[in-house]
This record gives sequence, C-alpha cells and structure tokens, in this order.
Amino acid sequence: MTGLSPLHGLRALKRAWLLYHLGDPRFRFMWDPPPPGEWVALDCETTGLNVHRDEIVSVGAVRIAGDRILTSQRLELLVRPGKRRVSESSVRVHGLRERDVMAGVDPDEAMMALMRFIGSRPLVGYYLEFDVAMIDRAIFPLLGVGLPQPKIEVSSMFYDWKRRQLPPYEEAAQIDLRFATILRELDLPMEDAHDALGDAVMAAMAFVKLRHLTGPATVEHAIL
Repeated sequence: MTGLSPLHGLRALKRAWLLYHLGDPRFRFMWDPPPPGEWVALDCETTGLNVHRDEIVSVGAVRIAGDRILTSQRLELLVRPGKRRVSESSVRVHGLRERDVMAGVDPDEAMMALMRFIGSRPLVGYYLEFDVAMIDRAIFPLLGVGLPQPKIEVSSMFYDWKRRQLPPYEEAAQIDLRFATILRELDLPMEDAHDALGDAVMAAMAFVKLRHLTGPATVEHAIL
C-alpha cells in the first residue's frame, strides 16, 4: 500500500504525460522535486479576458519560503503582446496602455524567464486558473506542454476556512470570494494599485495566513 489517494495518482500520471511530451529538455528541471516548503505566487495582466485570443502584457511573481514572502526574490516583467491590442476595459484595470506594453520584452523571452524563476515550485494565486491558462498558451509553442507544477488556489483555501466557521444551519450560505473580501477577512493590507507583482504579493500574504490558520490539509485540497 502506498497510502496515496487516487487524486495523487492522477496528478502523477498527468505530470508524467507532460514530461513525456516535453519538447525542450532544457526545461526538464520543472519536473524536479521542489525545494521543501517553497512556493511561487504569481499573477498576470492581459490585453483582455479571453484565454483563447488575448495576450499577456505583464507578469509578477514572488517566492515564498515557509511563512516568509521573499520580496527580494521576485520577478516583474512588462511583456510586448504580438497581435492583440490592449482593450479599454483592461487599461482601466491595470493602467497599462498600448505605448507602455510596446516597451516590454518579447513574449517568448518573458515566458522562459518566468519558467526559470518558478523552477519546480508549486504555484499560488488568486483565480490562478486564468493566469495558468494564459501562460500555458504562451509556452506551448516553446515546450509543447503547459506548466507541470501543482497549482494552489487561494480562494479555495479561504472558502474552506470560512465554511468551517459556519454553524450547520448556515452551511449552504454563500461565501464572498472577492479578493478585497478575502484580504479584509484575513486582516491583510490591500494595495490600491492593480499590477501583477502587487497582486502576486497579496496572494502570497493570503496563502501564508491561510496556511497558518488551516494547516497542510487545506493546501492539498486547494490544488487545482
């Protein structure tokens, strides 16, 4: 008996499948065992919200070690999109205009830098599924596969934590998963500026606090 759950087995099979189809062996390090007790929180800003057509215009990432957010070990990149223009609605969110992103780095260069920064560390984020979908689409032409690391959703951790506090007769109550609400409930500061690195740092703060409040089991449950 291995003691591993069926979900562990499925994740292991998926990682093995991704490694088998990896098109560039230089990035095999992403399948290495991660440094114990380390994660990377990340966030992307984009030209819009369509994962099939829009493009990344900035990336922010910061490393976490235990209960420490290592702001000295961060990555912040402005990315020059290929074909998509930045939508007006996106400019209102992140403030990056067309002329701003034209000064960014090439998307392939940005993705290679991001993958090297992440290494094999599990990923942390708020609504991380969108960011990972955007990154996977950007790196697929380079690797032939997407990111293999475990992905931990902060809003899922928060949901589990809040639900435990509800009495049985309120278990069906809706839980507000807006980022501002999560940070307020956790008594964490929220930055006014909406940028990729700032959002990554705030997601890291929420992760560290929730991990302290709920323990490793909740982290495991929050893996996408």
